[in-house]
Amino acid sequence: MATKVVYHTAATATGGGRNGHTALNDGSQAFDLDVPKELGGPGGEGLNPEKLFALGYAACFMGAMRHYAASRKIAVPDDATVEVTVGIGPREDTGFGLAVQIVVSLPGLERDVAQDLIDGGHKVCPYSHATGGTLDITPTLA
Repeated sequence: MATKVVYHTAATATGGGRNGHTALNDGSQAFDLDVPKELGGPGGEGLNPEKLFALGYAACFMGAMRHYAASRKIAVPDDATVEVTVGIGPREDTGFGLAVQIVVSLPGLERDVAQDLIDGGHKVCPYSHATGGTLDITPTLA
């Protein structure tokens, strides 16, 4: 199924990749990157691809869940949260793989309503769709 693109953005990485620099091509954001100690780097406060993925996925999932909730005429609590944890490590073959966990807090909603919003958001979220079949992600209710 083709996607009708209504927005796009682009970024360029330079230098050493994970220990280089990345910037949006429109000039609005730029970041220095640091390799985590766990991956053999010096660590540091800089960003890395996993941090950027977690930031984007958390925001996207929240938006998707709110979109789904609106279609069901359910109000998402203002203090709702989506926490995405992204891990990276070697696969059994020669590459690397990701592990993703999503924990959603929907204070004040009945458990079955909250679970419906989580499940619906997961189906709507383009990040969830893009990783479907390659990552085993089951969002859970906090």
